[in-house]
Amino acid sequence: MKRTLVTGGAGFVGRHVVTRLLRQGHEVHCVDPVVPLSGGIAPAEWPLFSPLDYDAFHYYPQDCRDWFREHAEEHFDYAFHLAAVVGGREMIENNPLAVADDLSIDAQYWQWAVQARPAKNLVFSSSAAYPIDLQRPDHYELLREGVITFMDRIGMPDMTYGWAKLTCEYLARLAYEKHGLKSVCYRPFSGYGEDQDDSYPFPGICKRVLAHRGESTITVWGSGRQMRDFIHIEDCVTAILHTMDQVEDASAINLSTGIYTSFIEFAQMAADSCGFQPEIRGTSDKPEGVFARAGDTTVQRQLGFEHTISFRDGIERALNYYLAR
Repeated sequence: MKRTLVTGGAGFVGRHVVTRLLRQGHEVHCVDPVVPLSGGIAPAEWPLFSPLDYDAFHYYPQDCRDWFREHAEEHFDYAFHLAAVVGGREMIENNPLAVADDLSIDAQYWQWAVQARPAKNLVFSSSAAYPIDLQRPDHYELLREGVITFMDRIGMPDMTYGWAKLTCEYLARLAYEKHGLKSVCYRPFSGYGEDQDDSYPFPGICKRVLAHRGESTITVWGSGRQMRDFIHIEDCVTAILHTMDQVEDASAINLSTGIYTSFIEFAQMAADSCGFQPEIRGTSDKPEGVFARAGDTTVQRQLGFEHTISFRDGIERALNYYLAR
């Protein structure tokens, strides 16, 4: 039985990672204090899966920085580092110093890893690490992992969240080069799923469409023209589990579909699934972030992964879930 640590394991991505690991027979140690407004949910209340049904599930409701100090000598076969101060676009833009606390979390993680020496570190970065000058209305492109080299190209990432994630990736590289710690860094794009917190665009738009079924107009954040690469959380976890043993030098891997979808197109698909065709309008009182963000899939395909859940199918799954509840 593999002994596996998951920091931030009660968050949206963490819950799905823990679920799959337990089903695969791992002994999972989940560390998460479930901070308000973080999207974290206490294990007894997970909506899609109960980890408490597994004797191999161990939960520590504390800040991972305190946990690291108390468990400096514990060995793990895999360490999934997902802990972060993160929220939707409003959090990233309106509370940047809170997000900067991620620097402290990641520094403590790597100091712990040097001592505990997990056999494999799986570190979660973000598509926010990519240069924003490649995501403008007048110039955008599918973002390739190799765009960020740490040698001669970094670029300006997206706010403090992007800087923090870039720094964590750089520490992963140094940990491999200086201490031989095997690692892989994942850059998720717009992961989504039925149990995601309402502060994110996916549940927000789906629930808005359901609440206004049959009306002539639906609004979305920003101009509505901004585009994202939506990848279902189940595809994200499948990609992680399929690739995690194939990379050890702290190289990055996108978690993406390579498909741009605007918020207007998203709302239109959701409305179409509900049987009506409203006009979709943007609003000017909410942030929209960069104009176009989607990830190149070449590396994922080379490693043997391609996404299987279309965005339209993912929308319909979520709508059915919300209606049933």
